[in-house]
Amino acid sequence: MPDFSRLFPATLAAAAAATAAAFAALPAHADELADLINAYRTAPGECAGQSAAPVAALAVEPALAGVRIATGTFLESALQSAGYPAEHAQAITVTGPPDARAAMDAIGKQYCRQLRAPDVAAIGTARVGNAWQVVLARPIVIPPLPDWPDAGQSILALVNAARAEPRTCGTQAFGPARPLSWNPLLAQAALLHSSDMAQKHYFNHKQPDGTLPADRASAAGYRWMRVGENIASGQRTPEEAVASWLDSPGHCANIMNPAFTEMGAAYAIHPQNRNRTAYWTQVFGTPR
Repeated sequence: MPDFSRLFPATLAAAAAATAAAFAALPAHADELADLINAYRTAPGECAGQSAAPVAALAVEPALAGVRIATGTFLESALQSAGYPAEHAQAITVTGPPDARAAMDAIGKQYCRQLRAPDVAAIGTARVGNAWQVVLARPIVIPPLPDWPDAGQSILALVNAARAEPRTCGTQAFGPARPLSWNPLLAQAALLHSSDMAQKHYFNHKQPDGTLPADRASAAGYRWMRVGENIASGQRTPEEAVASWLDSPGHCANIMNPAFTEMGAAYAIHPQNRNRTAYWTQVFGTPR
């Protein structure tokens, strides 16, 4: 799960709260403070009175410098507004130091462990007067997906591997089932639905115009006796998509249903989606 936190020196908490609103209109970024923090990470000397080993320098990230944290702001929301998808992040705010070196001295004494955290990879700093803000983060790394037909074939292979073994879906027990065959018409129906969900930003088997899985299969030219559909959203790979379906009793039952003989699958991502959220669709069929 993503982790987001804000840290304030106890003696400066009230002052930080009073000046937080000023960060809604931050001017220049305090790059010197980021450089000083990186210098400390690579040669920390001590932390909390103990000898500290060096850790890797952080990438100076303009998007993190542009994060705006005001009173009552959730760090996660501020990161999203700045266009920075993060797996983990922390924000440190201090008020009072007149320059970057003084800010580093104040932050380093109280937050050396956070500054040396090995689970962050990027930093952004900002300043308004004598109020300083540091955001440390680890970005979400989204692996590149193959083209949708290749992803669909990967899903087919994973589904057939699952069907080859007995499985219990919720309370329903299934024996091994014959492998499914790839059907390009069902794949087109899957692509249509994934693209529609991605473009219109919804998640449902029923499209806004009322179209259902069987309607989409028929529109693609598939003459069916039986049709089923699994959908998923947010999974980063075909493996994650299939694993999520197998963990869900209803989706798992579709995968293991011996009455289905063919399958098509696809994903789509809206090009303007900052987080590259993938919408996955798997369509099962039995032809007439």
